Amino acid sequence: MIPFSRADRVSALIQEVLSDLLRKKIRDPRLAMTTITRVKMSPDLKLARIYFSIYGGSSKSEAAALGFESACGFIKRSLARRLGLRYMPDLKFYYDESLDYSFHIEKLLKKIADNNGPDT
Repeated sequence: MIPFSRADRVSALIQEVLSDLLRKKIRDPRLAMTTITRVKMSPDLKLARIYFSIYGGSSKSEAAALGFESACGFIKRSLARRLGLRYMPDLKFYYDESLDYSFHIEKLLKKIADNNGPDT
């Protein structure tokens, strides 16, 4: 069994708590359809890179990033209360483009399959 580092455990906990906050406490309409896809912690636990996706794709990502920026203080205070860490890491929010990329690849594969016709 592979042991997980403390950074991995803290990032999983941040993702869980932040997802709960988004669902229950944050009422900003720019963040209405966001999903936290991944949290990466620096090894010294001073920086948390939070990756999110949003329904509507990259067209709504800038508004969502501004929503996260404006809610950052509230998010940080709420996380600090629930996590009980000695030092609360700085939070940086990034749009996760991997879902858009996977939809693009899926479209290309479907187009190729349609052009080749059914297998016989």
